Amino acid sequence: MHEENVNENKPEEHLSDEEGYVREDEVEEVLDNDNGEEPSGHDMDLDGLQEGETLEIDMSNNSWTYFDKHQDSIFTVLRHPKLPLVASGGGDNTAYLWTTHSQPPKFVGEIEGHKESVISGGFTADGKYLVTTDMSGLVQVHKASKGGEKWVKFGDLEQVDEVLWVSVHPKYLYFAFGALDGSVWVYQIDEASKSLVQLMSGFSHSLECNGGVFVNWENSDENDMTLLTVSEDGSVASWNCFTGALNFKLSPEDEFKGVESPWVSVASYNHMVAIGGRDGQLAIVNNESGKVVFSTKVLENTEDEAELSIEALAWSNAPSVNLLAVGTVSGDMLLFDTLQWRLRRSIQLEDTITKLAFIDNTPFLIGSSMNGKIYKWDARTTEELFVGVGHNMGILDFCIVEGGKKAVTAGDEGVSLVYSLV
Repeated sequence: MHEENVNENKPEEHLSDEEGYVREDEVEEVLDNDNGEEPSGHDMDLDGLQEGETLEIDMSNNSWTYFDKHQDSIFTVLRHPKLPLVASGGGDNTAYLWTTHSQPPKFVGEIEGHKESVISGGFTADGKYLVTTDMSGLVQVHKASKGGEKWVKFGDLEQVDEVLWVSVHPKYLYFAFGALDGSVWVYQIDEASKSLVQLMSGFSHSLECNGGVFVNWENSDENDMTLLTVSEDGSVASWNCFTGALNFKLSPEDEFKGVESPWVSVASYNHMVAIGGRDGQLAIVNNESGKVVFSTKVLENTEDEAELSIEALAWSNAPSVNLLAVGTVSGDMLLFDTLQWRLRRSIQLEDTITKLAFIDNTPFLIGSSMNGKIYKWDARTTEELFVGVGHNMGILDFCIVEGGKKAVTAGDEGVSLVYSLV
């Protein structure tokens, strides 16, 4: 991407979500499909077919529109907080920005410079910055200009050999990431110095740091930031982001009573954090006191130990809908009552659940799977309200846009589909 001078005095009102915020004559390219055909994805591997066998592909598709500029698997799709805009990152070492409110989507920009697959990232809460990271350890930050029509490189950094995740602060201009070597890092996007300023680095985990979330942020000010991280070594750490000191650390030997669960997923809500293990262990931690308030193994008696892994966690924030959704490699989706910590309902899919997310302030749960489908359920009853089809490979990620009216997917075949959920 060619850098250009950003007009620092441009009023923030330009970041609007009006229908026509990006005009066709202002974007670099309008995606179109001249022959009118649906996206077919990229060539499938036919090597596994035996002589005389035929390959059957389900071509049904109920998506609203699609984006197929990626040349490899799409690993992540990130929602802009104010505009009808997403960023998708993939195995082609690239992230693209494109609109979700038009058919077909309008191409807004490309995040160049990544060296490996773009696997994680996020927009800041004000929508002014986009953070992306790849598997080589490169983290890039781009800044919006012209009301989101252009994105200009703000800065980058390389501290580790491989970044596993990035978490952008839900309120302020900070982001954290965890690495393959177990290290944890927090940075500030400093507008005054126009640079990325390191706040802390922590080295408490001995194996991969597989996830992290900012906690206690809703009622705290900018000078009080806490990050909670989980690791393959079975430990959980709470960090003071400004000093790098540990508020507490939970270890398998003590707090988890000798159960050494490789933690692979984490999600927070209010003063509680849910963490999921590769062995099917689920734990609920009070992120203020550091106490484990509930722990259970969600599945038993599976033939393949790998099927136990908890890949997805989602809390409902709707009033009186006290539920935590848990998704596993085996395809089990489990709903726990968060007042009594009892299993209320469950659903069985035929393949791995890759992500779960509640539509904000509703009982409606969205879930994606390696079976290539995306679902909408009423979590109170597990009634299936919508099934989105059209992918010929698994869905690796999704985001909810337009207040729950649409969902945007990241397809393993390199195609992103936009579904209308209403």
